[in-house]
Amino acid sequence: MLESKMNWQLNNIENQTQLSVSVSPVIKRMLAKRGIDNDEQAQQFLYPNINDLHNPFLFEDMEKTVQRIQQAIDTGEHIVIYGDYDADGVTSTSVLVSTLQSLGAVVDYYIPSRFSEGYGPNEEAFRMLGESGCTLIITVDNGIAAPHEATVAKELGIDLIITDHHEPQDTMPDAFAIIHPNLSGQYPFDDLAGVGVAFKLAHALIGEVPTWLTSYVAIGTVADLVPLRGENRLLVKQGLSILSKECQPGIEALKQLGKLEGNLTAENIGFVIAPRLNAVGRLQDADLAVDLLLEEDSVLAEDMAKEIDQLNQERQQLVKTIAEEAFEQIESYYRDDSVIVVSGEGWNPGVLGIVASRIVNKYYRPTLVLGEDPESGIAKGSGRSIPAFDLFQEGMLIRDHFKQFGGHAQAAGMTVDLNQVSQLREAFNERAQKVMSPEDYIPTLSIEDDVDWAEIDLNFPKELELLSPFGMENEKPIFQVSNITLSQIKRIGANQNHIKMMGMKDQVSIEMIGFQLGDIAEKLTPGVEIDVAGEIEVNEWNGHRKLQIKLKDVRCQEWQLFDYRGKVLPDTVKHQLTNDQETLFVYFNHKMKPSVDSAVYYEQLINDSHDEYKRIVCLDLPQNLQAFEDILKHSYIDAVYLCFHQDQSHFLSVIPTRDDFKQLYGLLKKHKQITSEQKVQLAQAKSWSNDKLDFMLDVFFDLDFVKITNGLIVFQESVSFRPLEQSTTYQRKLDAVKVDEILYYSTYRELKEWIDSKIHSREMEGEVVHEF
Repeated sequence: MLESKMNWQLNNIENQTQLSVSVSPVIKRMLAKRGIDNDEQAQQFLYPNINDLHNPFLFEDMEKTVQRIQQAIDTGEHIVIYGDYDADGVTSTSVLVSTLQSLGAVVDYYIPSRFSEGYGPNEEAFRMLGESGCTLIITVDNGIAAPHEATVAKELGIDLIITDHHEPQDTMPDAFAIIHPNLSGQYPFDDLAGVGVAFKLAHALIGEVPTWLTSYVAIGTVADLVPLRGENRLLVKQGLSILSKECQPGIEALKQLGKLEGNLTAENIGFVIAPRLNAVGRLQDADLAVDLLLEEDSVLAEDMAKEIDQLNQERQQLVKTIAEEAFEQIESYYRDDSVIVVSGEGWNPGVLGIVASRIVNKYYRPTLVLGEDPESGIAKGSGRSIPAFDLFQEGMLIRDHFKQFGGHAQAAGMTVDLNQVSQLREAFNERAQKVMSPEDYIPTLSIEDDVDWAEIDLNFPKELELLSPFGMENEKPIFQVSNITLSQIKRIGANQNHIKMMGMKDQVSIEMIGFQLGDIAEKLTPGVEIDVAGEIEVNEWNGHRKLQIKLKDVRCQEWQLFDYRGKVLPDTVKHQLTNDQETLFVYFNHKMKPSVDSAVYYEQLINDSHDEYKRIVCLDLPQNLQAFEDILKHSYIDAVYLCFHQDQSHFLSVIPTRDDFKQLYGLLKKHKQITSEQKVQLAQAKSWSNDKLDFMLDVFFDLDFVKITNGLIVFQESVSFRPLEQSTTYQRKLDAVKVDEILYYSTYRELKEWIDSKIHSREMEGEVVHEF
């Protein structure tokens, strides 16, 4: 067996829809699961239209907001867009600056410093903007958690318009207007990113859908990890079509640095474009990112993009260093915590969200990572969570431990007094123990469908793209393919940490590749049936196109035989098994010195042990098959490893025939006794080997037919006849031959079937030996 690393959650349903759209049965089932049950809905979902966006004036305060901004444009007021330093914030800022510039406004932007000011509005910045002549501030991607700053703005005579999407807190800001999806009862979609909210305001101001701005919206929406459904999916899909062509010079420069060509995907944003934009605000003031997005000169944009790319490389090295320090802390002190809280002096707050994500990926625990500043006595950082733990909700329940706190269910930012870090760790762990179960700490793999491979063809991956863009809550579909007979498995990659497998199903070959799954290579053996879960894609190489499964997880629900007969157990396998308490190493020859310290002698196991194991490793051959069968009683039989050698083959040696024994008996009876010299002559005369003759004499000695005294072999007249099977020596030889035949010289399939028959015969007797 091989247990899956994640809990597979299969969402299979019967296909009850009668859709006539021209797609495969798998795609039709996927549409049905998304509540689409007629052709009109299917067409709208598969081929969305940007004009299907909701009316922006369904937002409360949108009418008065547009009127106030138009008034500011008409009178030449100084408008400032107050943004944020992450990708969502800088794209939000770019959307409204571009919009207001196109409308002739006097507009500037302000992005607070992550390091000196922190997230969101602050009083000092507002006062500085007021002194510069600003009379209208429009926040993007922030502001809903700033009631004090809203009061300050009013005192300064500045009208404050808040556009935000973060969770509202207990006290609402007293602003001129608030544009927020969750605070607008009539607006039908709650999950817009900050840039999505800014785009809705742009739409309202311009009077038509500004499709040219959707490139910004796609970047900010994907980067902020909001659900890619509803309007978000429509906006990102439209934005990707813009990004896939020649677009704004700044974005074009980032595409060239990332070697992005052709049709872009949400993954291209998430792994290439967004990290570079985020890197600026993580290491310095984020103005450079906004300037790049707004730059209209391609030469200047190229220079800015190169500077940003260098910052991204610095960010990557910082993340690597801090993550290694955090992992060391966790292994030393917090390995068993329900919520991981780590902190370190000098840790750059700008990259701690990424570090927290890496910790969640490795340990699957809600995680807070804090950078300590001894001079100020505070720690700033970020948190990331898992689905079962709402980080924002739980953080709000213990908000007395924070100086500042805000965010979402799965991500949050915070500031904490240094003397509160330990108490914060305890408080979060207490909350986790109350609201989470042990199952919550095992990752869930959501599987779209258990597909019949016959339903899949080379066109299928292209059809899947109709359901894109993929991301949060519209994840790239993971499909299960069951009962594949594994034919090949090997490690690949420079560090041998990936695997490539081949299998057969319904007489069709299936190619599979698994990145970062190299450890599976020693846990599977060709010939077994496996179930796999992964993405179905086309692999194109040298002009040849074929389907491939990009593996997410693998399981095997039958016991496995690992055949190392006559070979050395690989060190990688030995290391895995010696550190596994459910593995039994056993040896049968008491004179043997086992290569594994934890190995157990067979008789000790049978007489003393009541343990049950999932895996058994036989280090040498048993003397008889019954001993091997006895070992099976001490295992649930997930796996059997045979790594013994045969120094002396009984199977290949010739057992004397009954006629051989008859001839020797007659000669002994005739001559009464023979000497050592005569024994040699007898062997030569009968063309028997010395070993063969010695064996027959040992059998006769067992049966009392001869006595051996001082090398003289004397026939015993008075002894009555006894069958050969009563000889211990003869029986041992038969047992040894059978052991050789079954356990050593049989083919893999013959041996697997033989062991399988023994397992099933015990099941028939009512003994539970393994659980699938």
